[in-house]
Amino acid sequence: MAANKWGNRIKAFRKLKGYTQIKFAEELGFSVSQLGDIERGKKTPTLDHLESIAKHLNISIEELEPKK
Repeated sequence: MAANKWGNRIKAFRKLKGYTQIKFAEELGFSVSQLGDIERGKKTPTLDHLESIAKHLNISIEELEPKK
């Protein structure tokens, strides 16, 4: 369940910042399927992934953190 909440937050911020999934995956050095799996909650992002995602979105990891 937590993976899905991370994914939902990542997807929402990605869209808010105007990135397509393809463009964002390219910038992160991820495959599109890897980013898709994270956004759909199939895979939990690692700390390294979260740091990279937050940096590219120009937000903090805390902002990505799922709300309780």
